[in-house]
Amino acid sequence: MSEKETSDLSLNRVECEKCGAVWINGQHYWRTGMVGNEVDLASLVCRNHGNEQCINPQKNVEGGDTWEKRLADIDRMLEEKRNQ
Repeated sequence: MSEKETSDLSLNRVECEKCGAVWINGQHYWRTGMVGNEVDLASLVCRNHGNEQCINPQKNVEGGDTWEKRLADIDRMLEEKRNQ
C-alpha cells in the first residue's frame, strides 16, 4: 500500500468582530475580494469606529486613504469625463 501524499497548504481566516474585515493567511482582503491595505482600512474605519475589538495591526498608523480623498478622486474623474 502506498503512502498518501499530503500538502503543507493551510488556510487561516481571521475576521474582525467590530467591522467584519477579513485577513486570509495574514493578508487583508476587501469585501470585493481584492487585496486590501491595512493603513487605508485604519484611516477609513478603524481610527474612527474601532475599539479594543479591532484586530487591524495598523489601526494606530497615520496615513492612508480617507473618505475625503476618495470623494475628491471621484469628483476629479467625473470632471475629466465631462471634459472629454
